[in-house]
Amino acid sequence: KIVWGLVLVLAILHYDFWNWSDRSVLFGFMPSGLFYQALISLGAAVAWALVVKFAWPTHIEEWAEQTANDEAGIE
Repeated sequence: KIVWGLVLVLAILHYDFWNWSDRSVLFGFMPSGLFYQALISLGAAVAWALVVKFAWPTHIEEWAEQTANDEAGIE
């Protein structure tokens, strides 16, 4: 539930209406809106890594592997 909450927060933060009119440049080349979106992308990568680590439905994966082994005659 915590990871899904994080995904929801990232989805809400993705719509950065406060950066639309900001023309400032960071690091001498990157618009602030693009930098913000890059941070959101990194946050999304971390969130999905947490999903894979803690919330991945391994029972479905085990069932699929067992079914494939049964059909192939592997024990």
